[in-house]
Amino acid sequence: MISFIVSIILLIVGYAIYGKVVENIFGPDENALTPAKRLQDGVDYVEMDWKKTFLIQFLNIAGTGPIFGAVAGAMWGPAAFIWIVFGCIFAGAVHDYLIGMMSLKKDGASVAELVGENLGNGAKQLMRVFSVVLLILVGVVFITSPAAILNDLTGIDKMVLIGVIIVYYLIATVLPIDKVIGKIYPIFGIALLVMAVGIGFGIVIQGYDIPEVAFHNFHPKGTSIFPYLCISIACGAISGFHATQSPMMARCIANEKEGRRVFYGAMISEGIVALVWAAAAMSFFGGTEGLGGALANGGAAVVVNRISGTVLGKVGGALAILGVVACPITSGDTAFRSARLTIADAIGYKQGPILNRFVVAIPLFAIGIALCFIDFNILWRYFSWSNQTLATIALWAASKYLANRGKNYKIAMIPAMYMTVVVTSYIIIAPEGFVRFFSGVPTSTIELIGNVSGIVLSIICTIGFMRSLKK
Repeated sequence: MISFIVSIILLIVGYAIYGKVVENIFGPDENALTPAKRLQDGVDYVEMDWKKTFLIQFLNIAGTGPIFGAVAGAMWGPAAFIWIVFGCIFAGAVHDYLIGMMSLKKDGASVAELVGENLGNGAKQLMRVFSVVLLILVGVVFITSPAAILNDLTGIDKMVLIGVIIVYYLIATVLPIDKVIGKIYPIFGIALLVMAVGIGFGIVIQGYDIPEVAFHNFHPKGTSIFPYLCISIACGAISGFHATQSPMMARCIANEKEGRRVFYGAMISEGIVALVWAAAAMSFFGGTEGLGGALANGGAAVVVNRISGTVLGKVGGALAILGVVACPITSGDTAFRSARLTIADAIGYKQGPILNRFVVAIPLFAIGIALCFIDFNILWRYFSWSNQTLATIALWAASKYLANRGKNYKIAMIPAMYMTVVVTSYIIIAPEGFVRFFSGVPTSTIELIGNVSGIVLSIICTIGFMRSLKK
């Protein structure tokens, strides 16, 4: 219990202290005209109050990510608290703030354009493809998962539900941002926060036994904490998907000084949501073995429903449905919207005329519809790794951005080095990675190879980065 409460306090203190340090290093100009003022077009560049941009940013990056990811990460026990706290303060929130502010300084440019400006044209072309693929995967994941849940709840044919969700996505993707997203997202954002606060107080007041931090792997199957935990809990600690979402709000912020509240603050809020759900998951079922059984018999959505309905009663059940159905839909539509903007930026295709928006959006949805017929679990595994890889590249780009301006680039470089080790190790040792080429090799040896490879690649990237600064 103490470790859970201390973790929440640390996140809040991290926002107040380290968030201010990061802001001072970047140096926002409160007198500068933001893209929302200079480039206002009534579609994507729309000036909004900071409270509204915060709630939209929070819901864009959150959805069910900090819920489902934290539930999965709770299988390793209180180690999840450590990763969420330190990952969120020193990596995730830094990542979100820097990419958001870099985009704001660059007229709301997408992450691919920011990477290209700082790491070169080759990196830009790679990032354009990588980010669009990731966004389509996110969109598809958040079409099929809510459709499956609604199918269980209502009995309506799953394909019909998928069709309805896709139609909504298309509408939200092409309409001006203040017409749909600007109106309903703040409401859903508040609901997600209220749900987390209710669950947090509920498990504390009702006396659930939240385990304390211990140097022990609580996973029932003994699965290694590193790098699996860092991939499982992405949105609650650091997520590359956020780099694709922050430019949307960079086009709506009224003053550069609002960036810390909107970008850094939304990530810290998401970290608190993740902490709550990790604590609830590892305590509600009497430990990680009980949690593993619940996950095996219905998945994260069932776990969320059971916890919410028990801790919060009928109100909790209603909020749970909102959380596991509405929230992923609100991440899916902004994923397709971000993909549209990324492609439009890449080809210089103006998005003012609505016909131009449909020209870009329709092919994206055609690909998305085709991917809906692929097994969800396969999509999710590759999404998780590509998500963290995108965050790693974005952090290296942010490091170069700061270095080019004589600022303290280490606030981005150190988490970039760590995440390079994480994604390299994971793609070697995970079932969906290169482990298939190590037939007959003991698991411990494969993990050693993966970890050493990650460290070596991180060192190579760091040397290359430092050499580029000398040039």
